[in-house]
Amino acid sequence: MALEPEDLYEVDSDVPDLSGAVLLHHFEGFMDAGAAGATLVAHLLEVHEHRVVARFDIDDLIDYRSRRPTMTYATDRWESYDAPELVVHLLHDAVGTPFLLMTGPEPDRRWEAVTAAVLALVERWGLRLAVGFHGIPMGVPHTRKLSVISHATRPELVIEGSPFSRVQVPGNLSALLEFRLGQAGYDAMGFAAYVPHYLAQGTYPAAASGLLQSVTKATGLVIQAAALNEAARRTDEEISRQVAESSEVAQVVEALERQYDAFSEASENLLLPDDQPLPSADELGAEFERFLAEQQRDH
Repeated sequence: MALEPEDLYEVDSDVPDLSGAVLLHHFEGFMDAGAAGATLVAHLLEVHEHRVVARFDIDDLIDYRSRRPTMTYATDRWESYDAPELVVHLLHDAVGTPFLLMTGPEPDRRWEAVTAAVLALVERWGLRLAVGFHGIPMGVPHTRKLSVISHATRPELVIEGSPFSRVQVPGNLSALLEFRLGQAGYDAMGFAAYVPHYLAQGTYPAAASGLLQSVTKATGLVIQAAALNEAARRTDEEISRQVAESSEVAQVVEALERQYDAFSEASENLLLPDDQPLPSADELGAEFERFLAEQQRDH
């Protein structure tokens, strides 16, 4: 017998009035170049007090054998188990405005049930907007302004559009959640930061900083950014040092700069010069699949 969506989670008995609040969400497992989304999640939880107000029954949602949780062995016994959690945190921004952050591993199963469960929480709490965020690898240089594209359930919500008119890419829970919320008449949107492809496998705080700027612009939340901006500055300095020490890497960056500048002079959009077509849907999908496969090998 299939469980009702509400049976997938437990809600804290002491949840304040959240009418008009914003739900941010990011799930581990899908594409997140430069760890942009994960870094923003860590920043939010580090600089703002938080507590869990809803907890999903993860045991029925993930495949443990494909993503084995870490266990710690100490001398002659098992000391700890890093149990996966899919939870909704309650936070307050710098001026006391409450907002929610849903995070954890992207479920392997029951996506429709999970999206229905989130929709039930949106209705229960009277939330006004859901926002997802992550990083995507692109052929752009780190020496130019970082770009963040947006998509939404209503055109009025879109802040920065995408240069792609129509593409097919691997599905993910954040995208499905945005899609289903829109079908139900709720406002939802997502942000993707362009991360230089040669930095996609590491942590690139500048991308998280760009995502934070977009999130605060879209939601009106007042989020402390000093620590994240400082991390981005230090990382950029280290990247510049490493590029300067490698002529091969420097040539790659210079080529990307020429490509970027040539296209920027001819158009307000980014990515490619005029004499090159935009990637096809198949090409973009293949690039996403390749990046995801590399992430899985690294884990």
